Amino acid sequence: MTDPVSRTILLLDIERFSDRDDVEQAYLRRMLYDVADRALEAAGIDETLRTRADRGDSVMELIDANASVTALLRALLTEVPAQLRAVNRMASRSAQMRLRGVVAGGYVAVDHLDGWVGSDLNHACRLLDAALLRAALRERVDDFALCVSDSVYQGVVRHDHPGVPADGFHRVTVATKNGPLAAWLHGPVPRTGEDHGERGAGEAPGDSGERPAPAAPAPGTAEEDAHSHPAPAGHRGAPAPGPVLDVGSGSVSFGGSYVAGDQHGVSGGRVTGDVVMGGTTERERP
Repeated sequence: MTDPVSRTILLLDIERFSDRDDVEQAYLRRMLYDVADRALEAAGIDETLRTRADRGDSVMELIDANASVTALLRALLTEVPAQLRAVNRMASRSAQMRLRGVVAGGYVAVDHLDGWVGSDLNHACRLLDAALLRAALRERVDDFALCVSDSVYQGVVRHDHPGVPADGFHRVTVATKNGPLAAWLHGPVPRTGEDHGERGAGEAPGDSGERPAPAAPAPGTAEEDAHSHPAPAGHRGAPAPGPVLDVGSGSVSFGGSYVAGDQHGVSGGRVTGDVVMGGTTERERP
């Protein structure tokens, strides 16, 4: 394994990639590489200054420490949204591409299998997969959500360089399996607030995260009360939420009415006692 060297880390990931078929995935991968290449070229970072790793639905770039991080951020904030608008304008709905991006810095080593190793790289990947960043992208209209590590913010962003407005970034805390991780999100913090796990708030397990799951009824609503506290069968003036059959208690209720007395063979059998249907009572006929 090589000695760790200082690198700028760029990660770009396609939203809902696994929801697409093979043809759409192949198209999106080509578009991802095209968008990444144009952004890096706009930042003055050519192929001699970077190393790329393919992760299927995402791309990872290790960029030479001498390359301008300010120029990279400026390109990501301007070139990437413009490229996505151009791509999505001509694409069908199923081929629309939305991206999450992370810029971080740190030390990375390369092993003998050309694998990348480093805790700074691990932190960058956890930012990319954070529920908060996924939620932020769902609320974006420009198809791109960018997050930077605390070191990139302190070293570059907070100095308010042209094209990289410091007030456009907001401090967030991302929950990871190794504890909270500080970062800076470009644009509004999503309504979900702090990150609390792998899924976004309102996102159903196994869901792609494109849209929230249906919200549960608010406490105290009629729907919740009907299911949590159903009216007892056989109680006058308190209709049950639907047809209820309770042979053991000796009563049958249909939408609020009830049959009182003994029941023998409910299907085609005999009912004795008073029969109350909708408030009227009929005596048993022989």
